[in-house]
Amino acid sequence: MARTDVVIAGYAETKVVYQSGRSAYDFAGLALSDLLEKSGIGKDEIDGLSVTLALSEGTNPFFAVYMADALGLTPTWLNAGGIGGCSAAGGVARAMWAIREGACRIAVVLSADAPSTAFRANYGAYRPEFQDPQGVQGPPATFGLLMSRYDHQYGLDPRALGKIAITQREHALRNPNALDKFRKPLTMDDYLASRSIADPLRVLDCVMYCDGANAFLVMSEEEARTRGIEKVAYPTAYSEVTNHNGADPLADITESGFYRIAPKVFAKAGLTPAGIGMFQPYDDFTIAVLMQLEAFGFCGTGEGSAFVRDTDLSFSGTLPLNTGGGQISAGQPGLGSGGLNLAEAVRQLFGEGGDRQVPGVRNALVTGIGVIPYGRNWGCSAAMILEV
Repeated sequence: MARTDVVIAGYAETKVVYQSGRSAYDFAGLALSDLLEKSGIGKDEIDGLSVTLALSEGTNPFFAVYMADALGLTPTWLNAGGIGGCSAAGGVARAMWAIREGACRIAVVLSADAPSTAFRANYGAYRPEFQDPQGVQGPPATFGLLMSRYDHQYGLDPRALGKIAITQREHALRNPNALDKFRKPLTMDDYLASRSIADPLRVLDCVMYCDGANAFLVMSEEEARTRGIEKVAYPTAYSEVTNHNGADPLADITESGFYRIAPKVFAKAGLTPAGIGMFQPYDDFTIAVLMQLEAFGFCGTGEGSAFVRDTDLSFSGTLPLNTGGGQISAGQPGLGSGGLNLAEAVRQLFGEGGDRQVPGVRNALVTGIGVIPYGRNWGCSAAMILEV
């Protein structure tokens, strides 16, 4: 294992709920309260805070400051994460840097959102003018176009996408925090018969906005040991990139920033794809999972369908995939979504996966995606390797 002196020393997450009627501040309070209770850390000891910007609070430029006030915290280091689904892992990485610089000692990386209750984001004029092609409204249509292009270049087996959805649904059935609506088994016939909403993209290829929160405690390994905290996860590698191939006006939309950062995280951790114990990728759509399997070298480019068909992706399989159900089957708590898969990775590494525990797992690859602009294939890409 690669060495690191800063660790994730605790995690918490709320149940994911549709149209809760509550705010991001409410969910943040629930997650923080749970985190403090489990870790034994006093609220007045927290001097670092990273907050993911929330869709439900999208018009508030001071959201992170307001959050500190709402939670009763007085941080000496404050970060507002504006890279969407990359913000949780990115927040952990930034907290590690802040701790090493002495800006704080104990940081909380918090993501809370409630877009199914209140959606207040306004992306401004740039997105409809330049990021979305004419007639495209929203991520599903953008991903439908991406899937069509991928199918044209490499061929795409819908049964492979169906297997991803089914596997993650089976994992969600074992996750008490998953969205209640998704707590029923899914078959291949169900998947293939599901409504096409942006051909070839089906409704069961997609996530659904809901409300929820997650939080992570970050501190030095020495601080954790001094406090008697025994369960820690070591973030041994992190890398991110924004606007991959930004200077290329005709970039290949099937090539994402993950191709750039994958070699970096494997090199930093001293691992290869074959050494990864479980894969917890950001999964706003099933095709995103398949394409990341290729980008991280679990298979060759264009070989994703065959790899998925031939690989046991269950929690007890050869490459456990999104063992909490991922966003596709546990729900997408707005821009707190990147923390959903990160929390599941930490839970598994702490050995707290219950009846979906990955046997003997020692590391995890977690990814994030931020923003879905057509023509750039994901605005931000981030990856973190965690080890115990």
